[in-house]
Amino acid sequence: MDASGDCEGPRLPGGDGPPGGTRETSRQLSREQLFVLISAASINLGSMMCYSILGPFFPKEAEKKGASNTVTGMIFGCYALFDLLASLVFGKYCVGPSSRRTSIYRYVFSSENSRRSQLCGSNNCVFFYSCKGFSKQCGHGVDSDPGEHSFWKLITLPKIALIAFVINSLSSCFGFLDPTLSLFVLEKFNLPAGYVGLVFLGLALSYSISSPLFGLLSDKIPHLRKWFLVLGNIITAGCYMLLGPIPVLHIQSQLWLLVLILVLNGVSAGMSIIPTFPEILSCAYENGFEEGLSTLGLVSGLFSAMWSVGAFIGPTLGGFLYEKIGFEWAAAVQGLWALTSGLAMGLFYLWEHAQRRRSKLQNILGTEEEQTALLPDEI
Repeated sequence: MDASGDCEGPRLPGGDGPPGGTRETSRQLSREQLFVLISAASINLGSMMCYSILGPFFPKEAEKKGASNTVTGMIFGCYALFDLLASLVFGKYCVGPSSRRTSIYRYVFSSENSRRSQLCGSNNCVFFYSCKGFSKQCGHGVDSDPGEHSFWKLITLPKIALIAFVINSLSSCFGFLDPTLSLFVLEKFNLPAGYVGLVFLGLALSYSISSPLFGLLSDKIPHLRKWFLVLGNIITAGCYMLLGPIPVLHIQSQLWLLVLILVLNGVSAGMSIIPTFPEILSCAYENGFEEGLSTLGLVSGLFSAMWSVGAFIGPTLGGFLYEKIGFEWAAAVQGLWALTSGLAMGLFYLWEHAQRRRSKLQNILGTEEEQTALLPDEI
């Protein structure tokens, strides 16, 4: 589709040629795309630094000022909630920094052969593109009109709905730790606030290191994505059972064990989060969505929407549960969410595999029957 309008957008490699032509282009990012990717990563790094700096000390300060754990959790959760709401507004009117951020993501994903799994390991995608705000402001853009394939048609596909639930649960697991972990560490181990930040670093660092690796494996060996999704969720659930640990296990809470579990949780989160984007994308293509930026925008919109919802529910529910039943049981409840989504995804993959085997067997039997019917005529 041609790019038109006042705002000139990036063009797909190969111009107006068919989608197949874009697959023949180099898998390497151009220098300009690389610089844009670095810029986008820098923007995300700065914004996440501003948000994550609150985790080690804010819950304790809020507690000193008389705020309950539930209120503290809602304070953390409101960031994700208003991020989602603001994205809808800015996406519709395409004004200010949000439109520039949208342009960055559209350009980074403009190459059909870009390593999307690895890019998703470094950047989160934006929800407000699904509102088509960018394309309305900038004319038609590059393949900007999703046509008959809407956001709601995408989310109602059973497989994509389950993957959305996975994204939601994993985002909630991350958000759960913001209002609860620092209070638990300060109370249990009497650590200074500076050391509490190092405890958080165990999760963040292991996730940052493992994400590009799982992105590379997801691109090189696509059939591993299913295993990553299911096993990653199950391991994450086990990590949250051991964070406290849950009292029924009768394991004494120790600082080294907590840090080890957080490191393992970061790896398992990377294992299960990174394959979600390419899995949704491949499912969309299998169900008739056109290959192009419009579908990429819908998929990235879905990813970011589910992530924002989970990032709101996680700290809000986590603060409430911490106040009512304590960190150990609250973490176990959070782990059940990840376990449920992982098992549901695993059962779906088993059902999908059985359906494909049945369909393949029926095709084989149908071919044999046709050959048998034709055999007497040939004789």
